[in-house]
Amino acid sequence: MSELLESAWAVPIAGLLCGIVLGVVARRSNFCTLTSLERHWYSEDSTGLRTWALAAVTALLATQLLWYNGTIDLEQSFYLSPQINVVNIIIGGLLFGFGMALVGTCGFGALVRLGSGSLRSLVIVVAMGLMALSTQRGTMSVFREWSNQHFAFSLPLSQSAHDVLIAFGAPSFVASIALALALAFFVIWIFRSGFMKQSAAIFTGITIGCCIAFGWFATSTLQGFQFDPVQLEAGSFVLPPGELIFQALFAKGIPDYGVGLVVGVILGAFAVSFAERNIRWEACDDARELSRHLAGGLLMGTGGVFASGCTIGQGLSAFSLLAISAPLAIISIMAGARLGLSYLIEGSPFAFSKT
Repeated sequence: MSELLESAWAVPIAGLLCGIVLGVVARRSNFCTLTSLERHWYSEDSTGLRTWALAAVTALLATQLLWYNGTIDLEQSFYLSPQINVVNIIIGGLLFGFGMALVGTCGFGALVRLGSGSLRSLVIVVAMGLMALSTQRGTMSVFREWSNQHFAFSLPLSQSAHDVLIAFGAPSFVASIALALALAFFVIWIFRSGFMKQSAAIFTGITIGCCIAFGWFATSTLQGFQFDPVQLEAGSFVLPPGELIFQALFAKGIPDYGVGLVVGVILGAFAVSFAERNIRWEACDDARELSRHLAGGLLMGTGGVFASGCTIGQGLSAFSLLAISAPLAIISIMAGARLGLSYLIEGSPFAFSKT
């Protein structure tokens, strides 16, 4: 067993297995953050949004339990870094959300659809991945680094909401109680309006949340067995697709957990589509639709890196660590998505304010 854990391929294989589960569950349940928001805003159907929220709560509880028991150590996660750039998070979230509306899904959803045969999603994933690489360490990184130099600041402890409350003078037990009460109200909202009867949605939310916790567990545990450093991560779908493209082109080194996760999601979605005989090759209808998907992918790649995550990276992974960047990013992404949907449906990004 130790030989398997010490293998350099243990990290991407762990991501691959987790990704397969995510792909299967998301494909079977049609899990999609943008669709959930759209139905909540325009159809008054909050089932999808409550499913996504349940995934976030499950990821939080499972991760914190593993951390509290000493099973994992996540203090070195970049989500908990004392340095935070609120400007980048807000602007990045708005860009990502608007791009998400243009393409009709998020990065995770695009991978699921790609596994089902959507060539439109291939355009999205390639555009998003390459732009994410450029923003992280290419030409566009100049703007990100300039913003960090001028707007980033350091917190007294970490980005954990618990530490932030302590930094503002709250005793530790008061901070813990406040967060517990906030979580309790969140859970109450999730299970209102008959959601308790939605067994399939509950299963989806719990499974996806557990997959995020597994990511923290796998990467944290493998750090003790690997010779090379292992990045702590649980799930994000902006930069990893770009890393996959880079890996496929140049094959340098062993893929990391995120690359394995991306491949797993595609394979899991493909397996379900193949089993259901529902693989459909879907391309863009015309040049206008192609340009919209291309633009949306580029915005998602840029925004996702600026915001340090997507609906999964910030919404689930960062949230599971109680990072204060999570609500900032998610609110910004939702705002960007609302502007984007208003632009597509009403013809103006601010049309929703008139209704």
